[in-house]
Amino acid sequence: MDMVLITEMIGASVIGAILYTIIGIAPGTDETAVLAPVTLVLVLSGFEPIVILAFFISAIVAKKLTDSIPVAIAGIPGGVMSAPMVEHAMILKKHGMPELSIRKMASGSVIGTIIAVPMSLLLANLIAPLSGYITEYASQIFLGGAIFLALMTKNRWVALLSILPFAFLIQGLRIFYWEAEIVPADQTVFTSFFLGITIGPVILKLAELLSGKVRKNMPRYGMKDIALKRTPKTKGFPNPFKILTKKEIGTTSLSSVLGVLTFFMSPVGMTIFLGETLTSRIKDPVKKAARAISSMDGLTNAAYISGTLIPLIAIGLPLSPTAIGPGGALFNAPPVFTEENNLHHLLSMTDFIVATVIGSVIAIAITFYITMKYAQEICAFVFRFIPHEAMLGLFFGLVMMLAFMDAGIINIAGVLIVAIVAGLLHRKGVNYGVQFMTLYAAPWLVSLFI
Repeated sequence: MDMVLITEMIGASVIGAILYTIIGIAPGTDETAVLAPVTLVLVLSGFEPIVILAFFISAIVAKKLTDSIPVAIAGIPGGVMSAPMVEHAMILKKHGMPELSIRKMASGSVIGTIIAVPMSLLLANLIAPLSGYITEYASQIFLGGAIFLALMTKNRWVALLSILPFAFLIQGLRIFYWEAEIVPADQTVFTSFFLGITIGPVILKLAELLSGKVRKNMPRYGMKDIALKRTPKTKGFPNPFKILTKKEIGTTSLSSVLGVLTFFMSPVGMTIFLGETLTSRIKDPVKKAARAISSMDGLTNAAYISGTLIPLIAIGLPLSPTAIGPGGALFNAPPVFTEENNLHHLLSMTDFIVATVIGSVIAIAITFYITMKYAQEICAFVFRFIPHEAMLGLFFGLVMMLAFMDAGIINIAGVLIVAIVAGLLHRKGVNYGVQFMTLYAAPWLVSLFI
């Protein structure tokens, strides 16, 4: 590994940290919707695989470090994973301690990262000998994963019943493309369908806005006032182990370890379950809230890092919600990456270690420092000058461009159909994990009926 490649990894990590520090602070930026398209563009642009991995790890750490800031300050989740922390953060804000929320959550993220990186690499090595068996039954595992994740949702019967028809929709469009000779018979449209699912809720909402009746019945709001209380600056580089108490460090560490061990499960579900379980006996509301948010943030970071690294290193197939969602392009992004030729096959264990360490260390060095020093100033800037709609519009444009690259104008219509159906399912409680697992299992599942 030469210095040029290491310099490129450092540069990519710095860019990833800065970019996702800003995106993470923007309210409502879903992790899959903002990470998957950018990663995919880098893959298709021909960047070195190890550079892409360093960028992705840096982006994950930075996004998870900063998406708790709007939660603490305004009660608005920065992403799906930070939504479970809103209630606890609002308790601290009610007691006049929003800056404490930011410090605790960011420190929890750092501890989660420190635990997840070495533990994920170790666990991946332990699972690697079983990769042959896992690969042989990959389709069945994807279907089993879809069923498992469906059973974990509140609307489990809707989620279960959606698997087969959604698989037929996906594979039916592919068969149509082959029969109409829109794409060659040896080419499978995957990337654009994957991104169609990620922006499904947005597309559904846009489609509804085309109806005048729906627009009339929508609530109208004036300008929102968000008060930002100035807090004292932190001197020097902040130490997360001094910001958290010993008990908070203990529960955060435990939740991070459990987050790594349960990498194949829904990160949101595990965040809610473990966050509440580990703090259920604490009576003082402030202490309970502080312990909960630090533990939850540690778990989310650990779950995202392990959910990407373990399947990527050990198996080469996206067998976790995180790998299927935000990290999907690292596994399957035709024509550059396929299930038979992706980062798992192209990088050595040393490459994985170097890229992961560079990405995570740089993200912590940049984003944690910025979060502790300038959280409120950055949050105020984003709320004032960066519209949420502009970010969504940018990602929507990327999806449409990649849909055209996959299979021309016809595929734009196909992706919109997939997106609307995915949005409807999402609204009914069928989460991204179920839909992505179904996307992977669709060819095998449909072949059972043909």
